[in-house]
Amino acid sequence: MNMDLTYLNIDRYRAMYRNLPPAKLIELSIKRNEGILSNKGALMINTGKYTGRSPKDRFIVRQKSIVDKINWGNTNLSIDEGTFDRLYNRVLSYLQDRDIFVFDGFVGALSEYSMPIRVICEKASQALFATQMFRRPALDELKNFDPEFNVIAVPDFKACGKNDGINSEAFILINFDKRVILIGGTSYCGEIKKSVFSVMNFLLPQKDVMPMHCSANIGDDGKTSLFFGLSGTGKTTLSADKDRKLIGDDEHGWCDEGVFNFEGGCYAKTIRLDSVKEHEIYGAIKFGTVLENVVADESGVPDYNDSRYTENTRAAYPIEYIENVEKSGVGGNPQAIIFLTADAFGVMPPICRLSKEAAMYHFMSGYTSKVSGTERGITEPEATFSACFGEPFMLMHPAVYARLLGEKINKHNTEIYMVNTGWIGGEYGVGKRIDLPYTRAMVKAALEGKLKDGNFIEHPIFKVMMPTSCPGVPDEILNPRNMWKDKRAYDIKAQELSRKFQENFKRFEGISQNIINAGPRVESLSRI
Repeated sequence: MNMDLTYLNIDRYRAMYRNLPPAKLIELSIKRNEGILSNKGALMINTGKYTGRSPKDRFIVRQKSIVDKINWGNTNLSIDEGTFDRLYNRVLSYLQDRDIFVFDGFVGALSEYSMPIRVICEKASQALFATQMFRRPALDELKNFDPEFNVIAVPDFKACGKNDGINSEAFILINFDKRVILIGGTSYCGEIKKSVFSVMNFLLPQKDVMPMHCSANIGDDGKTSLFFGLSGTGKTTLSADKDRKLIGDDEHGWCDEGVFNFEGGCYAKTIRLDSVKEHEIYGAIKFGTVLENVVADESGVPDYNDSRYTENTRAAYPIEYIENVEKSGVGGNPQAIIFLTADAFGVMPPICRLSKEAAMYHFMSGYTSKVSGTERGITEPEATFSACFGEPFMLMHPAVYARLLGEKINKHNTEIYMVNTGWIGGEYGVGKRIDLPYTRAMVKAALEGKLKDGNFIEHPIFKVMMPTSCPGVPDEILNPRNMWKDKRAYDIKAQELSRKFQENFKRFEGISQNIINAGPRVESLSRI
């Protein structure tokens, strides 16, 4: 099916395939040697050199219309329009006499804030990824489809690094004036998804909508809950609840009407995937799913424990492949929000309640910790801070998103809890990981309002409110200091982490003193 792409100066391609069904895209992917089928029918592809996002290769074109709105720095790198135009023209030449695959669809389940997008790519497998990850249109919506943003992905086109004004052969370039995202040099499909979501995270606050890197679910009582957390904190595990319908597992918007999912699918990690503990993800890996960088034997049986290509193995599938799902992708205004942290220092409370100011502080901090084995060179726990629990995808200043959070909390009287899925009784290597059944019990109590009227005490260093009891959880573990044999060692380690919080927060200038005061305190140990 041909269409007019001259508005993008794309007009000399060989053949165009628009919005093909998954079965046809899988057939073409195999014919073009882009992948193979697993024993369950999933399309298995290998992305080569790039098996994850390449943050140092993402640039935003510096333009008058946005220059004062972007939080420029190490996360949001800039290039000039000339650099973009030169690479764009080279990509246009590259596409001449090649097949192109087009996906037209939407980002955002709520029509008022939905963004129509067009994804143009050189691989059928990428088109399948876009088909499964974004929201698919009805046939009548394709007749006069007018994309608000265009993604052009050419993974086999390699840039010339510094000679092209960028850092390497790979590039992800966002041009807001031209409404184009240009991706090249990398076959990692996540770049398509995350660049589009980054655009949404920039546009929505200007409509007074809060974009969020979080999962969301809804109970039988109709109450919506959100889960924020960085990789390894348990966001996907805890939001996948047999008693609650999943709205989405990665990116959402929060407007006056409620919460809406950006996606039409899920992009789940599969490394060490367990068919029992993660049976919903395991069951979703079937015909129509894209498996990235997963090792398989000669019969196509995946080995999810094999990380020879990467620890970041992934499965992309439509959300309806999950049984207990809210198909509309929409929920009400959340009654409870959970911030997840995996504290390897062993000092954060297993669960605590946050005031509005404390919620804004910890939202801007986005704390978790890395441990030995997660990244090369890490031999002991390392504090990690990612503002808004998703800093690489938030193009504006974290204070913009925190302000929206504060306004939503006030308007909807939302309760905020922070849950530590990390260690107690000592730091990593000494203490132990908090038992998952206890964590689930704490989350359940928070979501069901069973902690709302309970007794709380303030942590002397972190200044958060710790419950003195919680259904299904031993009282003694609720105060982490109780679990350390050497209480003074606990105080020293808690002070160490508190200083890391304060040091990180110094990068946020012009923040209200009330928010700063809600963060951890550093005092002499004799006063604790």
